[in-house]
Amino acid sequence: MKTRITELFGIKYPILLSGMSFVSVPKLVAAVSNAGGLGMLATGTLNAQQTRESIQEIRKLTDKPFGANASLLFPGAVENAKVLLEEKVPVINFSLGKGDWICREAHKYGGKVIATVVNARHARRAQDYGCDGVIATGHEAAAHGGPVTTFILLPRLANEVTIPVIAAGGVGDGRGLAAALALGAEGVAMGTRFGNTVESPVAEKTKQLTLGKDVDDTIYSTKFDGLHCRVMDAPGSRKALKWYTNGPWNSLFNSFAIAKEMNTPYLKLLVQTLRAGLKPLIALALLAKGFKTFRLSMVDGNTDEGIYPVGQTIGLIDDVPTTAALIERIVAEAEQAQAKLTGAFV
Repeated sequence: MKTRITELFGIKYPILLSGMSFVSVPKLVAAVSNAGGLGMLATGTLNAQQTRESIQEIRKLTDKPFGANASLLFPGAVENAKVLLEEKVPVINFSLGKGDWICREAHKYGGKVIATVVNARHARRAQDYGCDGVIATGHEAAAHGGPVTTFILLPRLANEVTIPVIAAGGVGDGRGLAAALALGAEGVAMGTRFGNTVESPVAEKTKQLTLGKDVDDTIYSTKFDGLHCRVMDAPGSRKALKWYTNGPWNSLFNSFAIAKEMNTPYLKLLVQTLRAGLKPLIALALLAKGFKTFRLSMVDGNTDEGIYPVGQTIGLIDDVPTTAALIERIVAEAEQAQAKLTGAFV
């Protein structure tokens, strides 16, 4: 397959791994890249040293192009982004912040930068920053998808910007890839589907639970980590909704967990957040609760207390294949879908 994305990143297939905390770890990143796609390391729960070590581990597992993300709203994200630049990561994906400086520095060594966006205004801004492409995250996506569905968002952004658009949200098989390309995208990014692969670090118990879910078995709310977030409908998610009604300040105590997770002194993290005002402080509390419960579900397999961010494509998943087998299947399905459409226009 050949699109502007495959040419831009030097990959075989226009398929990206979404950068999911606790899921997009070096092993899975390398597996996707080795299979012809673009693996994307998640740095949201990592400190600078852990990020550097993860990049070095990826380079031991693959000699193919790979990427890493930085959610600039998260504590420590700027430091992580600087590590990505120092390590000359081939592709950097930023979100939730101003990334013009990332574009400038990455382009100096030939790196590529893509921004995650949810609307046309953000896409235009990313293009003005100098981004090489954008990931359009539709409403169907796991975690922080926007209010507009992928089917509408893709053609809107394709009309708005000249840089390549990558679809995220609602893509779980080759038909989704073919549809995204038809709507103006140059590639797709998948998270939920890659979460259910052999190389994924998601707990086996959680993987098996997803196999019994349908497309409507998700919950979309701001009450999980402070942002609009889509998660699997499970006991832990229902409990989280009730916890929120007791007030987000109850989550502040969990912010110790996020400091520990990132190996950052708690007082330093708290002072940085307080300087930004009351709203970010509450956001930190909710984000901390989100990180804690996400880990329970993804790492420990405890969905009775934990929360698993998934997209509506959960209803399209019925197996746990190897990453290589999944990518080859998706490409074959996309080619079949293309042939079917070609026949319809004869």
